Amino acid sequence: MKIGYARVSTTDQNLDLQFDALVDAGVSRENIYEDKSSGRNDNRPGLDACLKALREGDTLLVWKLDRLGRNFRHLINTVRGLQDRGVAFIVLTGQGANIDTTTPNGKLTFGIFAALAEFERDLISERTKAGLNSARARGRRGGAKPKIAPYALAGVMAKADQAAIARDKEFSLAKAAAELGVHRSTLWRSRRRAENAAMDDSKLA
Repeated sequence: MKIGYARVSTTDQNLDLQFDALVDAGVSRENIYEDKSSGRNDNRPGLDACLKALREGDTLLVWKLDRLGRNFRHLINTVRGLQDRGVAFIVLTGQGANIDTTTPNGKLTFGIFAALAEFERDLISERTKAGLNSARARGRRGGAKPKIAPYALAGVMAKADQAAIARDKEFSLAKAAAELGVHRSTLWRSRRRAENAAMDDSKLA
């Protein structure tokens, strides 16, 4: 069975062009699922229903490649999922018009797209690691800004160590966390992060 999927952005609500192209390609109008949302919108009930309706041996058709995926990686993963389920995929027009996983050439074209997506992912990962290493070498650390200022954390930890030596039962990290206006788990994570950073610095020394 041929099943179609059409999507227009929130600014362009006209689906007629896509519907006509899908019908001309042999898709029954009642088998066309639709969404009216931007490509980056995670909430696409039409696509969710379309993917659930597909069965082994079916073929999913879209007007253009950018109608299906939120981004390049999502597109590749979606089509790979279709292939694993035995569902073919055809793009009718645009830059992805050579993708037709029912033919050897179409499978090859999609394979090239998948390889490019993997290359892009590895390249981003490599650049991110290189950037973090470079930042650490200059004394900067990546990640979100800590919720507890370093001087405040140092003061609390010093107080905690003194309380432990004096066996002062009145002091607790829970009470210290409340004074700092954070949850106790946040204080624990901050302390662990500071200890790990100190260990890393000692290795570099």
